[in-house]
Amino acid sequence: MFAEIVLVVLGLILLLVAGDLLVRGAVGLAAALNVPTLIISLTIVAFGTSAPELVVTVQAVLSDNDGIALGNIIGSNIANVLLVLGLPAVIYPISTHVPGLRRHLVVMLLATAAFVGAAFAAGFIDTRIGAALFSGILLYIAYMWARARKGAGNDPVLDEVEEFQDANRISPKVIAFVIAGLVGLPVGAHLLVTNGAALAAGFGVREEVIGLTIVAFGTSLPELATVAAAALHRKSDVAIGGIIGSNIFNILAVGGAAGLAGTAAFDPASLQTEIPVMIAAALALSFFVATKRDIGRAAGAAMFLAYAGFIILLAVQSGGGAS
Repeated sequence: MFAEIVLVVLGLILLLVAGDLLVRGAVGLAAALNVPTLIISLTIVAFGTSAPELVVTVQAVLSDNDGIALGNIIGSNIANVLLVLGLPAVIYPISTHVPGLRRHLVVMLLATAAFVGAAFAAGFIDTRIGAALFSGILLYIAYMWARARKGAGNDPVLDEVEEFQDANRISPKVIAFVIAGLVGLPVGAHLLVTNGAALAAGFGVREEVIGLTIVAFGTSLPELATVAAAALHRKSDVAIGGIIGSNIFNILAVGGAAGLAGTAAFDPASLQTEIPVMIAAALALSFFVATKRDIGRAAGAAMFLAYAGFIILLAVQSGGGAS
């Protein structure tokens, strides 16, 4: 078991580093080719920052590890709300007074409803459902593009290109970043999925538990670090749009890619525990955004404790299943 744990951690580190290098290299290439900043933000940065989750999910589906694939999507959306927003809110309240945020919240809720509908009605995500989900992300990007072209101003969901732009010309460094990212992502995903499945078998737990905990937490670490840093600098209001955008991409882009790669079946236990928690997290976030109430320290503590309770519940259920 020790070797598998080490390889899972190594896979996570490789995924995060390779994903960051790929985005930085691709942004550098695009900037050197005079690609407009809006296009870079809507495509390269938006998809690139979701690359670890996307590659892991596709690798898991291709390897018939459906639990890791779907658990990653569900777990990431839960962690993004309860952990990534909850813990930093304890440091400094997170403001929801961000123009245009509620429009994106509606998209997140529609995407969540589509994902949950597929889980309960079909019990799986196949090519047809995957194509529908992926079409949703393309329409979402087209919508943001149209609004930005009309001069709608800064969008709360778009990432800052400058964060990833290390150069504005094609250089050996930029090329090396792209190559390292393209090589590192599939290698990291293979290490994570293969050894994650072995861990699940060794501990006698569902694969979903590995996807919901280790994989989801690991791939959410960059967002947690970003939001925590923003909270420390009392600029946490810029973070909530990124979290909503991340949840949208997790469902529509990553979920869509999972279906296009093959058929991923939901475990019946997920319908009873994990998906209801994901729905509850989405509704909790909706309450704050819809009412424009700040996520204060008390609410943040409650969200963090809810996440901890969720992880404990998974551990208890897994212990019962293994005995």
